[in-house]
Amino acid sequence: MASRFLRLFQPASKVVLEVKKPEKKPSFNQKVGWTFVALVLYLIMLKTPVYGYNVDGQGDPFAALRIILASQRGTLAELGIGPIVTAGMILQLLVGSKIISVNFQDSEERALYTSTQKVLAVLMTFFEAIAYIAGGAYGEAVKEDPGAQVLIVLQLTAAGLCIMLMDELVQKGWGLGSGISLFIATSVSFQVFDGLFSIDLVSDSSTGIDPETNEPYIWRKGAILFFFESIGRGEVLRYGLWHPASQAADMFNVLATVVVFGVVIYFESMKVEIPVQHSEHRIPARYPIKLLYVSNIPVILVSALFANIFLVSRLMNQRYGGEDSAWGRFAAFLGVWEEDAASGQSIPVRGLAAFTTAPRGVLQVADDPFRAFVYMIIMTIMSAAFAMVWVETAGMSARDVSRQLLGAGMQIPGFRRHPKIVERYLNNYIPYAAFIGGVFIGLLASLADFAGSIGSGVGILLTTGIIRQYYEILAKERLADINPALAGILGIT
Repeated sequence: MASRFLRLFQPASKVVLEVKKPEKKPSFNQKVGWTFVALVLYLIMLKTPVYGYNVDGQGDPFAALRIILASQRGTLAELGIGPIVTAGMILQLLVGSKIISVNFQDSEERALYTSTQKVLAVLMTFFEAIAYIAGGAYGEAVKEDPGAQVLIVLQLTAAGLCIMLMDELVQKGWGLGSGISLFIATSVSFQVFDGLFSIDLVSDSSTGIDPETNEPYIWRKGAILFFFESIGRGEVLRYGLWHPASQAADMFNVLATVVVFGVVIYFESMKVEIPVQHSEHRIPARYPIKLLYVSNIPVILVSALFANIFLVSRLMNQRYGGEDSAWGRFAAFLGVWEEDAASGQSIPVRGLAAFTTAPRGVLQVADDPFRAFVYMIIMTIMSAAFAMVWVETAGMSARDVSRQLLGAGMQIPGFRRHPKIVERYLNNYIPYAAFIGGVFIGLLASLADFAGSIGSGVGILLTTGIIRQYYEILAKERLADINPALAGILGIT
């Protein structure tokens, strides 16, 4: 029997919109087309402002969350993929801690688990929209206007439902890969391009002098443009260190980005190849088990957890910060916030929110190495934990892989074609690969943030892995499209 917790959501799941699986497997070109449609629609949402609200001249209290959540300030994609990932994370934690039990081999329970996740995603979209308003994302004027609040919540909830359906469209076989991964990679890619080639006027004046500081106005340039400009001025050694435009991404950030990209590509290719063969034709083959077995999924889940801690801490700080009460002490435990002179935004300086917010760059790490160390430990432990849980809930465990191999007519030479025997053999590799991969991906994400890579360390890490995944997906899909008999072996349905 499925958990009572899941059955509580069964009535609501019947009224939530869903995308049906294709009755006939779409061709490779059709999958590319639907993936492109989902991406274009998401990009439109990223550029469509929320009706009835203008963000011009206002700060962004949740700027630190934007890259990972693939969101954009003041648009229909304000919440990004946050509600979807948060709903998945909640169920992952409940299943991993054995609070609820789900038999993923039972098709009915698996379907109930999926529908529960969708209902939770819709609820999280609604509550996060309210939380963003309460947290000051739309300014004090909106917080005092009930009509504007209702209008914004309705728009963000509808947009969140559309994003969920687009992700489902891609994942259910109409498209390629995962909608969430696609949206993250697109968001980070734009951030990297902006960090390399953008040109922004920080302060302007008809006289060329900023009247407030009495200094020449500053053009904030992307790293590449600024670097070549420094060469032209003969100031390469001073580049990014003392120049007033050092707020632009400097070449150290570019180097960190390139290094992270190279490291991920290198370790993504590391794998153990298990010998297999077809049970009838005795054709030898190899089944690869990667070092990064669960890829970047753990970091996405951990980042969603950290983002929610950040959001709840800000809300609690605004309501109970500084109070000598139980709620005030709980708010202080979650985070103590102060205004940052450089950005003008409130940031957590102590508490759980501070220890789950990555220091950005070498200087911030040097300023508070203890905080950086604690962040790295938390990121690593949680990444490993989510990796182990994800293997069981995503159909990647030794039990699932053994059934997949046997279903494709494959066997391991020297072993009987029995699910338990193959599962026992795979258990010598898969759990260890999942754990080690989770630890490694958590460490790499932390170090990439510490190095100050453009687009955030976690963002670059995710994007690199996603691009690699899509390269492999495209290769498999093309091969299966040419020879449909290989689809089962390649794990393509």
